[in-house]
Amino acid sequence: MSASELAAAVKESLEVDAESFQERAAAEAEWLKDEVREGTFDNSEAIVGLELELYAVDDRTDALQRVPRPLLERIGFEKELGLHNAEMQTSPQPLNSFGLEAQERELQANLVPAQERTRAENIRLVSDGMWTVPPTGETARQYLSDSIEQDGVRIGTNMSDAVRYHAMANTDYPSGLCLDAPNVTLEADTVMPESLITSIQPHVQVPHAPDLPEYFAYALRIAGPLLAMGVNSPFFPPDLYDDVPDATILDDAWMEHRISVFESVLNATDESVPKKVCFPSDFESVEDAIDSIVADETIVPMEVTHGERFDDQFAHVRHKHGSYWRWIRPVFDGATRSQANARIEFRPLPGQPTIRDAIAFQAVFAGLLESLVRREHPVRTLDWKTAEANFYNAMRDGLDAHLTWITGGGETTDLDEIYGELFEHARDGLELHGLSTEAARRYIRPLRERVDRRITPARWKFGYVRRRVQEGVPLAEAIWGMQAQYIREQEATLVDGDFTDWLS
Repeated sequence: MSASELAAAVKESLEVDAESFQERAAAEAEWLKDEVREGTFDNSEAIVGLELELYAVDDRTDALQRVPRPLLERIGFEKELGLHNAEMQTSPQPLNSFGLEAQERELQANLVPAQERTRAENIRLVSDGMWTVPPTGETARQYLSDSIEQDGVRIGTNMSDAVRYHAMANTDYPSGLCLDAPNVTLEADTVMPESLITSIQPHVQVPHAPDLPEYFAYALRIAGPLLAMGVNSPFFPPDLYDDVPDATILDDAWMEHRISVFESVLNATDESVPKKVCFPSDFESVEDAIDSIVADETIVPMEVTHGERFDDQFAHVRHKHGSYWRWIRPVFDGATRSQANARIEFRPLPGQPTIRDAIAFQAVFAGLLESLVRREHPVRTLDWKTAEANFYNAMRDGLDAHLTWITGGGETTDLDEIYGELFEHARDGLELHGLSTEAARRYIRPLRERVDRRITPARWKFGYVRRRVQEGVPLAEAIWGMQAQYIREQEATLVDGDFTDWLS
């Protein structure tokens, strides 16, 4: 799509009447609530799925690489925000031994030929939380902030040609379009700085849609402990840092900067404007969840058509999902009536070092939801503000974070007690769905080892950079050296290994 064609499409999208769009979404929501009450969105069993985002690098230099659109189509991946991004989605499968194995095999089956095809063009796909080496001959600041004005429309130079991405920079909604993290400064004209980050997003379809609020409440309360194990983004591209001593940057680094990037780019800087990217509140009912989605401000209302899919009957509500950026969120969709589902998407986790690590999080998340709900675990009574504090503490400090949990014996902050119980309930939940004890423990093991060793991908990165800086290496060189080592380690383990293989 040419710049003029893209600008015309953005202009057309901005002409949609927001009030009329909202009225249609509200009407669809009432229909949706009726369908939920009638059981249309119930499943005979729990169903799991996963989204996996990657970024591309030059196979010879490790520098960020734009992926040619024809190549992206040939490997069957979906485009994401930046020209360097690619996304995979697994087919939803039942939560059982065969379903989890199918999830892992599908990722392997798609990623292996994709890597072979991209390598023929000297491109490697990387699973990571944040890239740090900009394209050759460019700075990260240039790459993230480059834009042009075409026919009165601001267009990000390095963004995919999806209309909604560009429309966000041309609306009245006051997104920050900046980075707000310790010792980092960047302001942009588009949402392109968000393309720094990549994630995995496991999701679980709940068997009985009206029970979604109960599952959701537990998802909020396990968010901090899960994020603490998954942190993988302690460093930005070096040229984004302020002119401060290297030691200051190391002392102030958070273990998971992905959270702050998403929030500072898309939330309004005006504190009187409700946050769109945030740790969400509990829901009293499934109707409240639907109302929350509909009430959320739509940054880019667009003309949506009602096609032949079942969920086209609530197409405006589905569109609103696209900017309902909660770290854990409810989703309602389904191509056919029989596929209609209510699910919980778990969105805080950064990209992980290997496929097996990603599947471990998927299995543990799903197993926990099953067991905690079924056993009516007392952590449900953990105060929401404490759950929120757990989440942001985990963002900053990973497994060194102050976390609060509730057991049958009361409140605890002991890390071994927290994770001992968490892993036991993940095992229990998986066994409730037919996995053997041995199989359940095999899925859990990569994360249990992280806790036992007190090591996360972020801490691995941080330790590498700190050692090099202490040896007198400039911070930028240390970060790029770490990134090169990360990519080399991943090369041997991405498809058939896990992060703990890096530690031997």
